[in-house]
Amino acid sequence: MINGFIEAAVNRSRTVILILLFILFAGLIAYLNIPKESNPDITIANIHISINHTGISPQDAERLLIRPAEKELTSLEGVKAVRAFANEGNARIRVEFEAGHDSARALNEVRNKIDEVKPEWPEGTDEPIIEEEDFSLFPIITVLLAGDVPERNLVTVARNLRDKIEAMPSVLKVNLYGAREDVVEIIVD
Repeated sequence: MINGFIEAAVNRSRTVILILLFILFAGLIAYLNIPKESNPDITIANIHISINHTGISPQDAERLLIRPAEKELTSLEGVKAVRAFANEGNARIRVEFEAGHDSARALNEVRNKIDEVKPEWPEGTDEPIIEEEDFSLFPIITVLLAGDVPERNLVTVARNLRDKIEAMPSVLKVNLYGAREDVVEIIVD
């Protein structure tokens, strides 16, 4: 069977070359006509919840803020994963839904579940911030600078690098994180 096919292709080489050229030409036309976006809109239902409570320890934030919220959020339909992080004075929860889940519906469902949990939280807990993840706000490139040099030298290099990258015409914005401002403290005796 295969030998017969190869033999037919060799005997009709002009036809095979013509078919290959047609496929190549059709592929080139399709490639040129397919719309391309430099920043495509990606919609994935991921919800972030930030809960602030001044002075709460990470252990208490997990026990009093995160666990009751996680219990309610995992019961939602279409939830793929719930991840939580506790810091001093803050708890953050990320709810990831299955692909194809309606993000507006997911946001409303998460708000409803958080409203049900709020009475269980300790008094003094701030109103939670519930936001949908927006991939258009994520950085394209992240650059980390580190080395066995004084912090002041790293900050100077980072600022110079930021200015050079911002000067490029295709760059919208460059953020610099971790750079502390120089402070001089004078104590008069």
